Amino acid sequence: MPRDASTPAGARAVTAVAPAKINLHLGVGDVRGDGYHDLLTVYRAVDLWERVTVALVDADAADDDEVIVTGSGAPQVPTDRTNLAARAVDLLRKEAGSDARIAIRIHKGIPVAGGMAGGSADAAAALVATDRLLGLGLGRAALEERAARLGSDVPFCIRGGTALGTGRGEKLATLLRARAEQHVVVALADGGLSTPTVFAELDRLRAEGDRLRAERDPADPGRGLPRAAGVDPLVAALAGDDPAAVAGLLANDMEAAALSLMPALRRTLRVGREAGALHGMVSGSGPTCLFFCTDRDHAIAIAAEISEHGVAREVRVTRGPVGGAHIVDDPTGK
Repeated sequence: MPRDASTPAGARAVTAVAPAKINLHLGVGDVRGDGYHDLLTVYRAVDLWERVTVALVDADAADDDEVIVTGSGAPQVPTDRTNLAARAVDLLRKEAGSDARIAIRIHKGIPVAGGMAGGSADAAAALVATDRLLGLGLGRAALEERAARLGSDVPFCIRGGTALGTGRGEKLATLLRARAEQHVVVALADGGLSTPTVFAELDRLRAEGDRLRAERDPADPGRGLPRAAGVDPLVAALAGDDPAAVAGLLANDMEAAALSLMPALRRTLRVGREAGALHGMVSGSGPTCLFFCTDRDHAIAIAAEISEHGVAREVRVTRGPVGGAHIVDDPTGK
């Protein structure tokens, strides 16, 4: 079995981190025959991080591989083999032909069920760490290929930065010119939303909107629910250094469904917008809300206003783009 030259022989634990993602643009097509939707999205990685440590353990240490989760929202995260990080470990362990016992420690830094790919980041960090632990020596492209088997957002959490996503979101093209720093306020909601549930609600709203439109004007074959336009203007704006120009082009087709399922988010969005955010939107499938700002000081002021109104469980200031999943020497840092 090949060994990564940077992995010391006998290493028994490796820690990696992976970032949260936001969708600056999320266009959702109609449901496909396989149950998925075609997506056209612009991903951006921001500096909220999941930290995953994988460690070799003695065969008689326990009855099964151990998964321990700490941090905000930890009780909501499964600790059996359905956990995405555990599935990532199992995938590479099988590929290595190894029967090694591997314990997994996850520290949550991304909202759980918040539309920011926390579970996908766990899987991405676990892939990077397990590759090093088992000495597979897989390159970034090979890790992204395996990541796509685990979930649509996992490849981007491996890559980071800013990227155009197509297919289910797993087909990536890095936007190399989109490097200008962006400051975003993240408003965390009480409770979470299941991504499949939000997609199902979007399908329902679209079908209902199409039906009502057809009833009003049978001669008009148009769609009833507005859909996000193309991404070319946004990609061009991201190559510049004008946060307001970018903010005016952000879009999320899933927002209507998230607001339908959790109407309280409307007040959160209203407060942030009235506080002076350049733009407010639901993050991915929600229920986290994002507010885009001109700079860090502006973001801090918006965050304070949202906190004062009590419309979010927690408010954080973050920035992007940041890099993707990577090994860290200090298991408490990034």
